[in-house]
Amino acid sequence: MSTLPIRVWAPSATSVEITVDDTATPLTAVDGWWEHTPGLPAGTDYAFVVDGEGPYPDPRSAHQPHGVDGPSRTFDPAVHAWQDTDWAGVEVHGALIYELHIGTFTPEGTLDAAIERLDHLAELGVDIVQLMPVAAFPGNRGWGYDGVDLYAVHDAYGGPAALQRFVDAAHARDLGVCLDVVYNHLGPTGNYLGVFGPYFTEAHHTPWGAAVNLDQPGSEHVRAFIIENALRWFRDFHLDALRLDAVHELRDDSPTHVLAELSRATAELAERLGRPLGLIAESDLNDVTMVTPVSQGGLGMTAQWDDDVHHAIHAYLTGEQHGYYTDFGSLETLVSALQQVFVHNGTFSSFRGKVWGAPVPDDVDRHHFVVSTSTHDQVGNRGLGDRPPERITPGQAAIGAALLLTTPFTPMLFMGEEWAARTPFQFFTDFDDPELAEAVREGRAREFGEHGWDAIYGPDATGPDPQAESTFTDSRLDWDEQARPEQARHLAWVKALAALRRLRPELRDGSAASLRITADTEAGWLVLHRGDVDVVVNGADHPQQVALPEPGERVVLASWEPRGEQVDDGPLSLAAHDVLVLARR
Repeated sequence: MSTLPIRVWAPSATSVEITVDDTATPLTAVDGWWEHTPGLPAGTDYAFVVDGEGPYPDPRSAHQPHGVDGPSRTFDPAVHAWQDTDWAGVEVHGALIYELHIGTFTPEGTLDAAIERLDHLAELGVDIVQLMPVAAFPGNRGWGYDGVDLYAVHDAYGGPAALQRFVDAAHARDLGVCLDVVYNHLGPTGNYLGVFGPYFTEAHHTPWGAAVNLDQPGSEHVRAFIIENALRWFRDFHLDALRLDAVHELRDDSPTHVLAELSRATAELAERLGRPLGLIAESDLNDVTMVTPVSQGGLGMTAQWDDDVHHAIHAYLTGEQHGYYTDFGSLETLVSALQQVFVHNGTFSSFRGKVWGAPVPDDVDRHHFVVSTSTHDQVGNRGLGDRPPERITPGQAAIGAALLLTTPFTPMLFMGEEWAARTPFQFFTDFDDPELAEAVREGRAREFGEHGWDAIYGPDATGPDPQAESTFTDSRLDWDEQARPEQARHLAWVKALAALRRLRPELRDGSAASLRITADTEAGWLVLHRGDVDVVVNGADHPQQVALPEPGERVVLASWEPRGEQVDDGPLSLAAHDVLVLARR
């Protein structure tokens, strides 16, 4: 059996030992790195003792089968016999993305169980499956954003070999895989990076405390830790894209921002592998610099999340205008979001209390912006984790799906959204530390009040206990829901829209010029013009007629309310909360 090299960066340590089966062996120091020359066979449990303290898991551990405080286990990524040798990759731009949480996607909550549902996603028309974080985190259940072993795959999900099997199975169905990664902070429990080196700095702070060290002494190794992690997912696990969590919290004042460095490294690897590799940034900055090429002074991300479009659609359909929805809700704002990408593009943000964002030039392809009507954030951070179909009509849900899937952006569905799922997705944790568990409970309760959820749920409402196992189990998808008449109708509608995106070149066009909008803000209707395709929306609570600006006989491509195969020249009669997609002959 071949051995795997073992080395760890601990520049200030005077001694580092590796422990295997209770036997400690001193490591050799080489320029701040400590090396175990013979290496270890795959499947060996080991840990490090630093200056007599420990044992601690490896900062680059691939597997933590004994939890985040236990020893690491070596893993050989070359053992897996990949079947995707013909996989040419998938472009992020314009793809239909599907976000899911492994722990609640299936009753089993594992990567292997999720494989059994990939055919459903392929039939739906999904192009890329986006996994919420799988880095090892404390306990068995959680969202994954408190991961502490960034190179490991959470054992409760099946460990690293299971991720390889999942990606291979997805590629066999022509599905790409994107992984959500968190480089802006680590969780508070099981976080031992500071023992080894200056991974964090007090020079900058984030909402989670001291920032990851990207520009202070020793930062070159911390930056390499992040970039090598990203490249490893692409290389050893055949992933197609990474979603980078809250990149605005990567505090970096160095001459070359870490995202720009990552962009260049990813592009070089993509060229070597011969397939596209994507980087999707979650950014709150509303700044097109994020997706501007590095050669043009930007950060070089393939795409970025656009929450303003989500807020505009959500507030328009639900009428909610509390918290960060304060500046949203009108049809005018919805039209602005769809045409200009950001609502706050150099305008005053009431929620932030300051001018925010910058305009997006018309020559920037709209495929650079990932939009949604539901995400883990927007559902899970609601007071009760309830989904939009709990508060809107089936017709309004159909309108939301049409606005998502027929605009020039890159659309993303959240698991179960395709059938208008009613199961909540709540915030859940599994911390052993009672003080930390109570702090999380108090923090969520405080957020409940600060975000004004009592205006939605009533003055006596309280959020679920994040530590309760029932909060986790209640968040599991109910796959039987899709067979119910109302859910089956919505699923058929989403499938029809997804099929149209693939069939009609107008709907795949990401240029700003590919979208024109006619709207009557008083009457509450709008028409999206996409080449020869028109998407007609009646958001009003009553039936009404809509006169198309360019009359002519049209073929009905998809319709929420029953209609024939074509409509005659003249005003269209739409029911309340109705939407249809037409094509000029």
